[in-house]
Amino acid sequence: MTDAEPFWKTKALADMDDAEWESLCDGCGQCCLFKLEDADTGEFALTDVACRYLDHDTCRCTDYVNRNRNVPDCVKVKPDNIAALRWMPETCAYRLLAEGKELFWWHPLVSGDPNSVHDSGASIRGKAISEDMVDDLEDHVVQQLNAQLENGVPPLGAPPKDPETD
Repeated sequence: MTDAEPFWKTKALADMDDAEWESLCDGCGQCCLFKLEDADTGEFALTDVACRYLDHDTCRCTDYVNRNRNVPDCVKVKPDNIAALRWMPETCAYRLLAEGKELFWWHPLVSGDPNSVHDSGASIRGKAISEDMVDDLEDHVVQQLNAQLENGVPPLGAPPKDPETD
């Protein structure tokens, strides 16, 4: 007797019931981070600033049922809009499945462990702050990048320095 394939491998996103759909969320919290969009290229960059309703330990919304009322521009991810949500993390199960890709090994549905997303480092646990701690998002991002530069962390997109020549 062989084991049946898991539902996410056999069902289209639009055919999943609510419980199946919700279980696709790995709880990484990346979708709750504030994003900056480059007006020229349309590329998105994640910040380390999260929605005030994000629980930074569980990486889940503290008021999920009322999230759209609390945060009017909070996007409800649905089968009919996931392809258009270019800012969703490349590791997001909704995005991966919509693109015909496999879930990562650390996804709780694959690993069987709800903490594997955190243990793998894929979640934002310990890596983000609440928007309530930031007065101006752009100033915060600039300060953060400057602090990284002062600590020897190259700016995003910069080629790594060769330790042999530096």
